[in-house]
Parts: sequence; structure tokens; C-alpha cells
Amino acid sequence: MQITKTAVAGTLESSDAQVRVAPASTLEIELNSSVGKQFGDDIIATLKDVLKQLDVTAAQIVVEDKGALDCVLRARLKAALLRATDEPINWEKVL
Repeated sequence: MQITKTAVAGTLESSDAQVRVAPASTLEIELNSSVGKQFGDDIIATLKDVLKQLDVTAAQIVVEDKGALDCVLRARLKAALLRATDEPINWEKVL
């Protein structure tokens, strides 16, 4: 999946996450999390899993996490990625 525009998904409310995706020449992940010291490595692993699932190899990803569950992080990142591309959606990969 090629990222062609900037997109955002999520909120800054408690137990949620806001994910911003923008075009870039390499894969850059920035995590700002209220629970980063305890779960930062797990959050990054979740994000990388979704990126691999959707074949994203170049993008700038900024995550503002407010204690979101794994399923919320996955949903927010997928939504932002799908909004940031002009490619047709392969639903088998997304779901």
C-alpha cells in the first residue's frame, strides 16, 4: 500500500489513540503514550504487525496513545492508512 496523502483517525480521549499517517520515503514510527514505559514495545509491535499486514513500507506514523487497547490501536491505524491511500482496498488483508 502506498501512502499518498495525510490522514488522521481517532481522538485524544482517555482509552483511545489518535493516529496520523503521512507520505514519507521510509517507514518512521513515533509513539507518544501515557503507558509507553510499560507497554511501548508491545504497542510498536502491534503497529508493525498492521503495517506488515497491509504491505506498508514507507510512511510517517505518529501515534498519540492515551491507554488504548490493542484492538483500538489496530483499528485506528487501519482507518488512517486506508484514508491515506488512493489504492483500491483489499478487504481480505484489512479484515
